[in-house]
Parts: sequence; structure tokens; C-alpha cells
Amino acid sequence: MVKATKKWWPIFVLPTLLAFIIGFVVPFVEGLYLSFCKFITINKATWVGIGNYVKVFEDPQFWDSLSFTASFTVVSTILINVAAFAIALVLTKEIAGTNVFRTVYFMPNLIGGIVLGYIWNILINCVLSLSAQPLMALNTTAGYWGMIILMCWQQIGYMMIIYIAGLQSIPSDYIEAARIDGATNSQILFKVKIPNVMPSITICLFLTLTNSFKLFDQNLALTGGDPNHATEMLALNIYNNFYNRVGPAWKGIGQAKAVVFCLMVITISLVQLRATRSKEVQQ
Repeated sequence: MVKATKKWWPIFVLPTLLAFIIGFVVPFVEGLYLSFCKFITINKATWVGIGNYVKVFEDPQFWDSLSFTASFTVVSTILINVAAFAIALVLTKEIAGTNVFRTVYFMPNLIGGIVLGYIWNILINCVLSLSAQPLMALNTTAGYWGMIILMCWQQIGYMMIIYIAGLQSIPSDYIEAARIDGATNSQILFKVKIPNVMPSITICLFLTLTNSFKLFDQNLALTGGDPNHATEMLALNIYNNFYNRVGPAWKGIGQAKAVVFCLMVITISLVQLRATRSKEVQQ
């Protein structure tokens, strides 16, 4: 069996490898090249060097979108993980109907982001707004917190499932030993449960950080960047830069923004993974 596996493994690896190369490696390399060009179509690209990147960092809207995205990411990540962990703690206790509650909390994650955006846009503008004016398009604060609420509503249930799996994997002997030693509930939480659930925290922080930082469809559907680009996140800024500004130079600048955006997401993810994995304990 082992010999057969060693002999025929290329046959099983090749389809996945080809799909990865065609679907990721080739587009990434081509996109990296186009970030140094001005173009309208990829077959008519003119090399301009680092000029696109210089214009990216000179664009005030890029920095405004980055600031808004960073603020949104920090707040949404904290709220999602705290709420998801708290709900997971409750639903891992012996309470009747916990499976039903788990299903209900998880269901919003099954709805597509663009659909959620339009649902919450209608809800906030038509139900929660006290005037006939579209609240999301006129009020930056309403747009910001509307996106926070939408993201929390969609993501909390998914993170809750991961935290429940982590909590249930903690050996019951640890908690029983802590209770015998006289530990209080808060001491058990912070000294036993949280250290042992760090792998789940690592996964949830990674998912919420990257999902929040890359948010696009919900932003497009909920606020569209209004008012006057004040709620425009980086992904939407790149989209608008690429498709809604006329001229080959703008497409090159948009592509350069996409490369910078990709590097930011990778860097933030690696820093977070390194920071949280260092705190994981072996059971």
C-alpha cells in the first residue's frame, strides 16, 4: 500500500496543483506585473514602474479608507469574539434546547453577504430611521455602526461553533481538579478554560480579522461608501478606483492598491497568528 502510494501520488496531486497554479499563482503574478503598468486591458499594458505605488500613497482617499477599515476591524473583531465566546460558555452548560439555540445563532452565517447588506439597509433606513431620509446614506456614524451590527450578526454564530468545540475539548479532569483546589468560577475561566481554548481563539481571531479587513460585499450593499466615501472600506475603494474612474492610469493605481492591500492582510494575519500561537498550551 505504501509503495503504491509513493508510486502514484503525482496522479492525485496533479489536479489540485494545476487548479492552484491556474486559479491563484498565474493571476497573482499577472496582477503583480499589472500593478507596475497603466492599462485598460491586460493585453495593452504600458510599464510605468513604481509610479502607481507612489500615487497610491499620495491618494488621501486611500488613507481615509485605511483608517476607516482599521477602526471597523478592531471594533468588530473584539465584539464578535467576546460575544461568541460568552454565548459558547452559556451553550456548553447543561441547559435544555442548546442545540436549537446553536442552530439559530449559526443560521445568519449561511446568508450571502450582499443579501445581508440589502436586508440591513432596508431595516435601518426604513424601520429604524425616524425620518423619510435614507439614514445610511447621510449619516457616517449610522453607516459605521450599521456595518458593525451586520458583521456581528453574521459572524458571531460561526465563531460560537468554533469556541464550543474548543470548550468541549477541555478535559473535564482539569475543571474538576480546579474546583477541588477551591478555584472560583472566574478563576476557572481565566486560568483553565481560556488558556486551553487558545487554539480556538487563534482560529477565530484570524477569521474575524481577515474577514473584517477584506469586507466588500456587505459594504457595497449596506452603505456603498456613502456619504461621500466616508464609509468606504479598502476593498470597496479598490473596486471604485478600478472600475469607476476613467483612464488606463487609474486601473494601474487600483491594481497597485490591491497588491498593497494583499500585503497588509498577509502581514496582519501572520502577526496575529504568531502572537496567539505563542500563548497556546499543550493539553
